[in-house]
Amino acid sequence: MSSVGLRWVFLEQNLILLPKKAIFWEEEKALIISDLHIGKVGHFRKAGIAIPKLMEQEELATLSDLIHDFKPSQLIFLGDLFHSDMNNDWNWLELWRELYPTIKMILIQGNHDILHEDYYQQANFELHNKLRLGPFLFVHDKKDFEKIPPENVYVLSGHIHPAIRLRGRARQSVLLSCFSFGKTAGILPAFGKFTGKCCLKENEDDTVFGILNDKVILLKASLENH
Repeated sequence: MSSVGLRWVFLEQNLILLPKKAIFWEEEKALIISDLHIGKVGHFRKAGIAIPKLMEQEELATLSDLIHDFKPSQLIFLGDLFHSDMNNDWNWLELWRELYPTIKMILIQGNHDILHEDYYQQANFELHNKLRLGPFLFVHDKKDFEKIPPENVYVLSGHIHPAIRLRGRARQSVLLSCFSFGKTAGILPAFGKFTGKCCLKENEDDTVFGILNDKVILLKASLENH
C-alpha cells in the first residue's frame, strides 16, 4: 500500500490519518476529504491568470490512488468540491466520477458549491447540508454549530484549510497543513493544493496532527486524548 498513514482510535472508531490530507474510516470503509476546490484553476485562468491546467487532474489522480489503496465503499466530501461558477474543469470531474460507478460519493455542500444541484445529481453525487453517521456529524463549516453544539455527536468539518506553525531555534518557521481535533469538533486539512492555509490558534484541549512530507505526526495531544 503506497498511502501510509497514522492510525488513531477516536470515539471507539478506527481512523487512518493520511499524508495526502484525507481520513480513512475503517468501520464505514469511507474516505473523508475536504476542500478540493476543483475548478479553481479554471476560475483563475478565465480571469487571465496563468495557472497550470494539469494541477487539478493531478489531484484527482491522487484521489484515485487513495481509492486504489483503501478500496472504500464511499467517499465523503466535506464541502467545496467544485469552486464556484461552471468552467471546463467540471468535465474532468465528471469523467473522473464515471470511473467509480459503484462507490457512493456524498457531498456536504460548502459555500463554494454554488452550481445548481442538478449538475451534482446528474454526476451521481449525493447532496447534503449536513450528515449524521456513527458518532460524527459531517458539515462544511463548524462555526455554524459552535454556539449550540449538537449533543452526543462529534462535528467533523473543513472550510478553513487548517495549518500549524512550527518554529526552530534559529527563528526559522514552517507552516504545516494539519488535522485538528478539539473537544466537540475536528477540522480536516484542504485536499486541494491550490487553496492556501489558515494558521490555527491553539487551545489546550486540541489534539493536532501535522503533515510533514509523506508522514502524519502528532504535534500536540490534549490531556484527554494523550
